[in-house]
Amino acid sequence: MPNSTEPRGGYFEAIDERRYKPTAHAGGAWDVNEQHFSPLGGLVVHALDRHRAAGPDNGLLLSRISYDILGRLALDECEIEVGTVRPGRTIELLEAVVRIAGRPVVRARAWYLAAADTTAVSGGPGERLTAPESLAPWRMSDLWPGGYIASVDVRPVAPPTPGRTTAWVSTPLDLVAGVEAGPLASYLALVDTANGIAVRQPPTAWMFPNVDLTVHLHRQPRGTWTGLDTTVTFGPSGQGLTSTVLHDVDGPVGRAEQILTVRPLPGA
Repeated sequence: MPNSTEPRGGYFEAIDERRYKPTAHAGGAWDVNEQHFSPLGGLVVHALDRHRAAGPDNGLLLSRISYDILGRLALDECEIEVGTVRPGRTIELLEAVVRIAGRPVVRARAWYLAAADTTAVSGGPGERLTAPESLAPWRMSDLWPGGYIASVDVRPVAPPTPGRTTAWVSTPLDLVAGVEAGPLASYLALVDTANGIAVRQPPTAWMFPNVDLTVHLHRQPRGTWTGLDTTVTFGPSGQGLTSTVLHDVDGPVGRAEQILTVRPLPGA
């Protein structure tokens, strides 16, 4: 952990209102010269937050975001353009497009729904996970390379097994260096870690990158830890699925799904 008197650093540095430069901490796991998608996913939500802050506050809450990863995420300057697809006072749909070198590499759509007091009828399956403070860290960098993996604090609730792991993830870094990001952007910046915590096969022999990430929330998460209760399934014809129940310190907050393209690593 960095000393509290030193600059924290971040996964990105802001260039202007729409452009960001990734730091070495954003380096990918499949290729250290690419961006890991996890912090970029959080940066997209940060851009959505900034877009909404520029307009009237209608009190809507982000309830679903779906990212499509369209191409290689070079470890290079990116630009994020945000627009409103469906405006509304109780339901709103926004779209964000991430471009690197002028080429779209991520397209995301986010539904915002009206907030209301539904405490009297709230409920659902799932219990709180064991508190992260009581768990021992796991060195994911022994399994995966890259600046992003080296930057995160991962604490499994139980020893990881092939295709099944429940763990907490946190980071000492800012999403954007020197900028206070919203709690949801910071939370979602860690969700894509799920595909790396419950590997079914060694990444030195098999590739299984995700081409999307979809998150549904029934509650807004709080705190600095992202809880991932993750199961990975490989099918018989080259497709896989990473399914995660998302947690914060109070219990489940939603679900995440990632579709995987599964194939042998060339030369393995």
